[in-house]
Amino acid sequence: MAKKKADEAFVNPIDKDKISETPGLLPYAHHAGSAVIKPEDKGRIRGNAMTAMYDQTDRQMEQLRQQMETLARQAKSLHNRMTVSEVIYKAEIPFQPVIHHIYHLYQRKSDGTHVLSMVSPAEWGRRAPYDHLATVRLLGDHTWEVLEGGV
Repeated sequence: MAKKKADEAFVNPIDKDKISETPGLLPYAHHAGSAVIKPEDKGRIRGNAMTAMYDQTDRQMEQLRQQMETLARQAKSLHNRMTVSEVIYKAEIPFQPVIHHIYHLYQRKSDGTHVLSMVSPAEWGRRAPYDHLATVRLLGDHTWEVLEGGV
C-alpha cells in the first residue's frame, strides 16, 4: 500500500494562477499572516527630509555668523590698538616703557602735542599741566591696550 501511494503523483489542490514563485517581491501581502504593506507617502518623506535639511543648514549658517562677528570684533580691537599705538609712538616718551606696565597719555594744553607719562591724573593734584586722554598698558607685541578713556 505504501508503494501504491508513492506511485501516485502529488497533485497540489491550490490553483497555480493564485500562487507566486517569488512571494517576497509582491507589492501586497500574499497571505493572511503576511505583514501589512502600505505604500509610502513619498511627498511626506521628501518634505521631512527638506525640513531637516533646512534646519541643519540654518544652524550652521548661525554658527558661521557668530564666528564672523567674533572675527570682526577681534579685527576692530586690533585696529584700535594699532591706531592708539601710532599716536603713542608719535608722542613724547621721556622714558623706556616696560611691557605690562600702565601709563597715561596726555595732550599738552599749549600746543596739542601728546605726552606719555607714568604719572596718573590723580597724582598731578589740582592743576594738571596736561589734558588726560587715556590710561594705557604696553602689551607684549608692543601695541597699547586702552584701559580707560580713548584717543
